[in-house]
Amino acid sequence: MLTIKQGRAEKHPLSEVMDKLRHAYLDLGFKEVYNPIFIEEKEIYKQWGNEAPTILDRCFYLATLPRPDIGISQDKLDLLKKIGFTLEHEKKIALQKIFHDYKKGIFDGEDLIPRLADALSIDEDKASIILSAFPELKQKRAIATNLTLRSHMTSGWFLTLKEFQGRELPIKLFSIDVCFRREQTLDATHLRCYHSASSVIMNEELSLEDAKSVAEGLLKPFGIEEIKCVKKKRSASYYEKDTETEVFIRTKSQKDWVEVADFGIYDNAVLEKYEIRHPVLNVGLGAERLTMAIYGFSDIRKLVYPQFYAELELSDSEIASLITIDKIPRTEQGKEIQAAIIKACEIYGDAPSPFEYTAYDGKILGRRVIVKLIQNEVGKKLLGRAAFNEIVVYNGDILGIPKEDKELSSSELIKNAREHGVPTGIRYVDSLAAFVANGIEEAIELGNREFFMKRAMISTSGELNIKVKEDALRFITSRNKRIDLRGPVFMIIKAQIE
Repeated sequence: MLTIKQGRAEKHPLSEVMDKLRHAYLDLGFKEVYNPIFIEEKEIYKQWGNEAPTILDRCFYLATLPRPDIGISQDKLDLLKKIGFTLEHEKKIALQKIFHDYKKGIFDGEDLIPRLADALSIDEDKASIILSAFPELKQKRAIATNLTLRSHMTSGWFLTLKEFQGRELPIKLFSIDVCFRREQTLDATHLRCYHSASSVIMNEELSLEDAKSVAEGLLKPFGIEEIKCVKKKRSASYYEKDTETEVFIRTKSQKDWVEVADFGIYDNAVLEKYEIRHPVLNVGLGAERLTMAIYGFSDIRKLVYPQFYAELELSDSEIASLITIDKIPRTEQGKEIQAAIIKACEIYGDAPSPFEYTAYDGKILGRRVIVKLIQNEVGKKLLGRAAFNEIVVYNGDILGIPKEDKELSSSELIKNAREHGVPTGIRYVDSLAAFVANGIEEAIELGNREFFMKRAMISTSGELNIKVKEDALRFITSRNKRIDLRGPVFMIIKAQIE
């Protein structure tokens, strides 16, 4: 079972920026609203006039699947009979009524199978097989409607502002929400879904200086002070002539000027079409663009969807946290065996052979267990010199670093890893002792009379009972880093189970 621990996880950079923008708007006295996402085609014509056809080219149109007329012919009854269903007259009438109600929209498509099952007194699996006899359900084709997904927040603002007529001025509204564009390609600067942090002010008198003040107020919480406003040569159709202005910024991570916002005053002729009687100022800011500038991203895909486009980035500390001992003892007595083995290794690791030592003699899972460390080869020590190597992460590599000694201290890699690497706190002897303790528990459960482990020259993490989690493995592979946990361990442990 997964244990849910308290602790604050990492937020998405885009979410972080949108949260700050939301608070900035609120601090500037703007009321938050949600604008319509589904915009009728006619609204685009009202707002853009002759330009509407070119604007609609970038819009997604919504489509629906019309519900078919489904008849129950003799051919279909024969087909149902072939697949094991013979419908009596009453069942046929019940089935026809369900199809008629489905066509009329009396219930949703997801309820079709349960209703069939109830009407025919069969289970839902059989009801789904019956539907295979009616190809009309599979042959449905989508039909476009006159509804579009908003491609920019302004298309919804006119509809919202119309409903705010008659309220006390000034009216200050903002909305941070998604917009959609039918981009031909997805690349470093284009996505089909983006977030607009847009606002409007309705008042008797408005100026572009008011818009500039709003833009500056929104960017101030991000520590952005270098701001440049440049009028566009040609304003969009829904703006008054010569009022549309682009806002550029420079940040510490982005030295070039980057456009992040746009503002202007809505055209009176368009406002009149919506019976809006007062001037309206619009300030729109692209949340993704601002996030890219703040965090130094050059590819919007890597910012928004790092799981698909960004290379995995892991620090040495993060890699170290993804390295664990694989098999560990489950019982308290098993943990005592692990600790006893480690203690015996620390005390007698340099003992000359032949050597035999009883590290543990006691009960576990109701059985007496005697655990011995053994070395019979003459001229050896109980353990090899790598037995106390510690697993350290250095510069993306996972390394087994020996304890300090004169013979190996000349290695530059070992020196640097020992001094600058991130230790996992796991030694070879720790992971192997855990493996033995776990193995003894499993041996008892299987009814075995002994457990034996022998490790000589270690060459892989699996031989050490070390688990490197998937993210760390993926990072190491993609960056041509290495896992080097080799070394002479020469550990022999025998457990007798009585």
